Amino acid sequence: MTEAGSGQVATLASQIGRVAAPLRSQVLEVLREAILSFRFAPGQRLIERELIDMTGVSRTTIREVLRELAAEGLVRTIPQKGAVVVSLTPEEAEELYEIREVLEGHLAKRFVERATDAQVVALRRAFTQLEDVVERQEGTVAVLRAKDVLYEVLLTGAGNSALRATLSQLHARVSLLRASSLASGPDRPSEAVDELRELVEAVEARDARAAADAMVAHVGAAAGAGIEAVRSAAHALATATN
Repeated sequence: MTEAGSGQVATLASQIGRVAAPLRSQVLEVLREAILSFRFAPGQRLIERELIDMTGVSRTTIREVLRELAAEGLVRTIPQKGAVVVSLTPEEAEELYEIREVLEGHLAKRFVERATDAQVVALRRAFTQLEDVVERQEGTVAVLRAKDVLYEVLLTGAGNSALRATLSQLHARVSLLRASSLASGPDRPSEAVDELRELVEAVEARDARAAADAMVAHVGAAAGAGIEAVRSAAHALATATN
């Protein structure tokens, strides 16, 4: 083992084959979680031979999974180097968060204007599930999944297919950035819950302006944490290579 680390072999391999799901889907889930939990660090090479040893699957399966991870924005392929975990610059992170603020503020406003009462109830239910995940300290990946459920409710209720497509692509691109934000400090997940509680309460009051403001404030707080995490990672990498 070189860059991927020999200590991860048994752990990753043991996670495959536990459930009745296609093998490729299981490997995809395992590697996705390894990236989002930073067992594979931003900028780290994902060497096919090592991934085969780690997971016990074929080269074809690994290549299919790496293509899927690239489509999700978690991996990029660099000529002469191969697959590498995505690593954003602070400037790229700032630009992406700026776009998120605009789009997600509009998403919240549209949800208030268009969602049915049942969809508002579904939003509260999704928020409660997120709150429970954070209280149980289930980890960054579990929090991201719970937040994705909440966003799915928002996207469905907003009823705008173009907004859904754009935000889905954006969230795929910033998955690792979202994970960095949540993992930036022990209090960040609880802070995110408090921010999203304000969003849900504004939605329940059918106050579109307050809902949009709450969402923009949430994205802004996430930006502060996420960008600082990216800066710290870039500094650590620069220090290690000097």
